[in-house]
Amino acid sequence: MALAFNAIIPHTGVLSSSSSVGFGSSSQKPSHSHFSTLVSHPRSRRVRNRISHGASAFAGKISAIISDVEQHQLQGNDTGSSPASTSTTAWSEFSRNVSGEWDGYGADFSNEGNPVELPESVVPEAYREWEVKVFDWQTQCPTLANPKEHLLSYKLIKLLPTVGCEADAATQYSIDERNVGGLNNKVSAFAYQSSGCYVSVWLIENNDQYNLLELEHCLIHPQDRESRVRVIQKWGAARWMCNRNSAFASTAALKASEVVGIWQVQKAFTNFDVSQTNFLQELVDGSTQKSVRDELDLVLLPKQLWCSLKEGKDGDTCGEVGWLLNHGRAITSKCTFSSTATLKASL
Repeated sequence: MALAFNAIIPHTGVLSSSSSVGFGSSSQKPSHSHFSTLVSHPRSRRVRNRISHGASAFAGKISAIISDVEQHQLQGNDTGSSPASTSTTAWSEFSRNVSGEWDGYGADFSNEGNPVELPESVVPEAYREWEVKVFDWQTQCPTLANPKEHLLSYKLIKLLPTVGCEADAATQYSIDERNVGGLNNKVSAFAYQSSGCYVSVWLIENNDQYNLLELEHCLIHPQDRESRVRVIQKWGAARWMCNRNSAFASTAALKASEVVGIWQVQKAFTNFDVSQTNFLQELVDGSTQKSVRDELDLVLLPKQLWCSLKEGKDGDTCGEVGWLLNHGRAITSKCTFSSTATLKASL
């Protein structure tokens, strides 16, 4: 599988509680892609003492960028900067900001941005009798990062839909546990920012084959560290998105006119070389640049979110996720997979 990775996330961008979005595709521009979005807030910020994780190696080249500020219709300077290795202070702050019990709602979206109904088997009979469509999962995402060691783990828990007072006794439908670092590491690349934002690449194994690639974006609201969104873009056959406070999948989507045009971007970035074993890197402040976004292949989602998956220069594939904070300000994450680099994973 060919892979090169480049991620961009602006600090003054869009984030709401905790959210994730999923896509499916191959190393080339996919014919089918899906989105999932999750938004939630933390119930607690306590950091536990120990985490155990696994290790996997990969081959290829990955470059990650997270932008601090994205401001509409401004000119930017291109000054250039070099990424640095991960620092203890930055990781400790990241651990504090990312750890907690994040509660929210999640939903799946098609590659056109349409919400996908929950399976009929999980929808309470009361909803079916009244022909009420259900799109959102209630979610929990307990997350723990070790501030002294580069270890992180989280569980994405989907709860079965409930009716009325039954919500207080929700039943777990599924649990997806992820580990970064240590003996149980499963991540191929992980780029983080002290704010709590991160971008990660996961190779998902099915029947002893790695046939699904997930690109996960986690964005923390710059003015509200208790709010975040997670968006997962998947190359394959899965999709996922989640949001906080209340069901959101069937609410109005973002308008394209609010995000297209010329933007000034303040970046934070890092580079991954798959010939090395260091899969975890800190995102370092970089240059201010001008970015142009058009409406082509733009998938507009609720909660002021958008996604895109485009084929770029030299056959590269670029996945972008954005969160509009207010008019003219957004936070985005962009990852570019090259057509020349190779990606391999081993456990």
